[in-house]
Amino acid sequence: MMNLTFSLSKKALGFNFSKNPLMAVNRAFNFNTARNLSSLISWIPTGKIQQTVASSVQLTGIGLHSGKLSTVTIFPELAGMGRYFKFRSNVIPASTDYVKESPLCTTLCKDGHSINTVEHLLSALEATGVDNCSMQMETSNTHDSSIEVPILDGSAREWVDAIEEAGLKAALDHSGNSCEKLAPVLREPVTVWKNDSFIAAFPYSEVKITYGIDFPQAPEIGCQWFSSTCLDKDFFAKELASARTFCIYEQVEQLRKSGVIKGGSAKNAIVCSESRGWLNPPLRFSDEPCRHKVLDLIGDLSLFAHSGNQGLPVAHIIVYKGGHALHANFARRLSGIN
Repeated sequence: MMNLTFSLSKKALGFNFSKNPLMAVNRAFNFNTARNLSSLISWIPTGKIQQTVASSVQLTGIGLHSGKLSTVTIFPELAGMGRYFKFRSNVIPASTDYVKESPLCTTLCKDGHSINTVEHLLSALEATGVDNCSMQMETSNTHDSSIEVPILDGSAREWVDAIEEAGLKAALDHSGNSCEKLAPVLREPVTVWKNDSFIAAFPYSEVKITYGIDFPQAPEIGCQWFSSTCLDKDFFAKELASARTFCIYEQVEQLRKSGVIKGGSAKNAIVCSESRGWLNPPLRFSDEPCRHKVLDLIGDLSLFAHSGNQGLPVAHIIVYKGGHALHANFARRLSGIN
């Protein structure tokens, strides 16, 4: 495990992030240079075979934003099929091609039907090695064209526990053969940014994530950095999966008036007041908010996966003040969409 302040990463990269992280990244690249997007990624064998769940997994709960009850059932799938949702008669692949911008969560949309808040479930699947599966979405309301993945306790822990209980098995194709799993390897630096938020990725020998958040209005959160090169399923289960979503107490009323977090509560989020600090302690980690952002990032970048291959790029991915929209833009950039 590597959980450290960003000073080590600053030194290792040779950038001065102390005053303005975005300016440091800007100096590292010439953004006016035209890039051939098709040259950004190479797909290489991992030495592993594609996997799926050994038996079905089912969890039920309310949606964070809709407040409505839903059930997700994860079924085994053939090799090469990847991960996809089924809602009514619609199939929606877990792919950057179907990401729709939505506030405070990641949404997949196809043919007028949408699946909301997919990030925690997809993070668990990517991290535990469920490369191929179908996810059946069900709700008692037969008229809704959208459905939300249950928030559960606000983390990915229950998904990981359920997947581990079901177990994994080799995914076979239509001919009964196993398929090798490929990984996307970043070949040259790439970045996306908006205002003072950015994601910058550098070629690296393994997957490494460095994430920074900054909430000066809430001193108990403040500025946090988390960095790790150890991102296997055991590390994820122990150090990331149980990190819960968080919010600022003073923003709750405004958010609810805007139509989100209808299902939010102290049971599925950690709440921090700008003046009073954490209202529902204890935290599971001292830097739980930052760890949760890493969990979200893994889920959002899993949308880069296709055909049962790895979604997380082999690269050093540095994020500062990121969010779902920025994560999705980065995944699209890797795909050559923008």
